[in-house]
Amino acid sequence: MPERPAPATDFTAENEIRTAARTLLRRPLLYDGGGHDDELRLVRRHRVELARLFADGLRYRLVVEPGVVRLYKVGLGRDHSRGLHRRSGTPFSPRGYALLTLTLAALTRCRSQLMVDELVAQIRSAAADAGIDLDLDAIADRRAMHGALLALCDLGVLSERDGDLEHWADQRTLSLLDVRRDRLALMVAAPLGNCQRADDVIRQMSVPSAAGGARVAVRRHLAEKPVLSLSDLTDEQREWWRRNRNREREWFRQRFGLELELRAEGAVAIDPLGELTDREFPGGGSARHFALLLLDAVINELRGIHGSTLHGTEWMTVPSAAVRRLAGDVFTTWREGLKKSHKADPEALLFEALEVLEAAGLVRQTDDAVLVHAAGSRYAPRPALVEAGAAGERSLFDEDTR
Repeated sequence: MPERPAPATDFTAENEIRTAARTLLRRPLLYDGGGHDDELRLVRRHRVELARLFADGLRYRLVVEPGVVRLYKVGLGRDHSRGLHRRSGTPFSPRGYALLTLTLAALTRCRSQLMVDELVAQIRSAAADAGIDLDLDAIADRRAMHGALLALCDLGVLSERDGDLEHWADQRTLSLLDVRRDRLALMVAAPLGNCQRADDVIRQMSVPSAAGGARVAVRRHLAEKPVLSLSDLTDEQREWWRRNRNREREWFRQRFGLELELRAEGAVAIDPLGELTDREFPGGGSARHFALLLLDAVINELRGIHGSTLHGTEWMTVPSAAVRRLAGDVFTTWREGLKKSHKADPEALLFEALEVLEAAGLVRQTDDAVLVHAAGSRYAPRPALVEAGAAGERSLFDEDTR
């Protein structure tokens, strides 16, 4: 008998699944009225295919409920580079995380609508039960708890019905809060029943080798961070990557629209649309522009010293003194294009620039040196001071310059 022809590919559905998968990587919690209703509809429409994609490919669990969707992204072990930030941009402190955890515990036994002072009383009780000293008369603890409350508002777990939660830490303002229990129930990613320490939580999230541990670990790394370094992988993971890297390039292209640049030192995941990231590089702003120019200066100096011997070297060491010297040269050349506060404080500018590069996975800082990843050499800025706006104010270089 003649073979039946294979069913035609549904390119519309394929594109929708890819769009929904990208959305979930970027925003693992979606809910009705959260500003992403179109993406939420796509996830619901293709929930079966998406659940299979994430379970088979990354060992992530997708939960789709009537008003909320949650992708349980379990993280990269001890990697801390994607922590929570307060609205000011300040990273959460360990105390902030502790208070966030206490707030989640308190909310499980609160009414669905309550005043912020009632919630505070429940948090005090949860802290006492856990044997944690909590002094909300001290501004540090009060601000840490305020950060936790605002983070839960941003996640849609809490919403302010009336009042002024924004100024609660400094002015003790009143606020009436609604608690969304459907979203609260989806907050904790790890099963905590048998966990006594942080190490236990990390261990719960690891994937054993028999379940495709090397494959899952490498894919998670590329999905969550753009730069993959062979030196960061275990022997098992390096061997798996060596045998499968060409196949993986196609896997990431089809599932997430990411292009993998394969190199001797590892790989870089590139999003041609420039959307699948929570931290743009270089992006706009004086510090980011300065970071790109500094990176270029450092790479050029390394090439001048080492030449072709840089090939195949993942991390190149540059003494901190040399980085400061190069930063001074860049500052002198492009000072007029920097914002006022950076012109006045080049030390603070250098600190911010190195933080930008570290967040992008392009540098690592030690006490007396900066390690630069080979991926840094793929950036080639073409800076120029350009006029911007009727006021004639000058900016460092055009937003589209890379």
